[in-house]
Amino acid sequence: MKLVFATNNANKLKEVQSLIPQHIKLLSLKDIGCFEDIPETQDTIEGNAIQKVEYVKTNYGYDCFADDTGLEVAALNNEPGVYSARYAGEQRDANDNMDLLLTNLKDKSNRKAQFKTVIALHLNGKLETFTGVCKGEITQEKKGNKGFGYDPIFKPTGHTKTFAEIDLKLKNEIGHRGKAVKQLIKYFNII
Repeated sequence: MKLVFATNNANKLKEVQSLIPQHIKLLSLKDIGCFEDIPETQDTIEGNAIQKVEYVKTNYGYDCFADDTGLEVAALNNEPGVYSARYAGEQRDANDNMDLLLTNLKDKSNRKAQFKTVIALHLNGKLETFTGVCKGEITQEKKGNKGFGYDPIFKPTGHTKTFAEIDLKLKNEIGHRGKAVKQLIKYFNII
């Protein structure tokens, strides 16, 4: 089976490829000749994931899945949430985003947060969604050089290291994207 993963993020593609069964060949947006930015104009994480798969299906004709992920920080009314990638501006710079988040939390004692990933799947004329959540907290400073995005400042509950300090295998076991992808794989096994 060939399936498009609607992302241009090489890190996401690598994470998901390591989880998907080998009989499913993942194609990236680049592989199908999609080089434009797919609109993400919805006000929910789920809405953005659905918008992406509908865009690919409508404009390119491929069955596909897409994810959208947001970091929700309790003390900031669940910000940055759906705006996580652009939290510090349209340049989508991870360091700028983390710096702004750490500044906004400077005087807050509650550092609880969660990553939320929603995967939307458009397959055989049906639309399904799968949600993965990883609870944790925002650290005081950046630690680690693995992963991407907010990983250097997010420490999952029950662990002493940030996502950027742990290996990909463990991150996929406990992380939000891994949990959502596992639901997706389970769905593949029953269809």
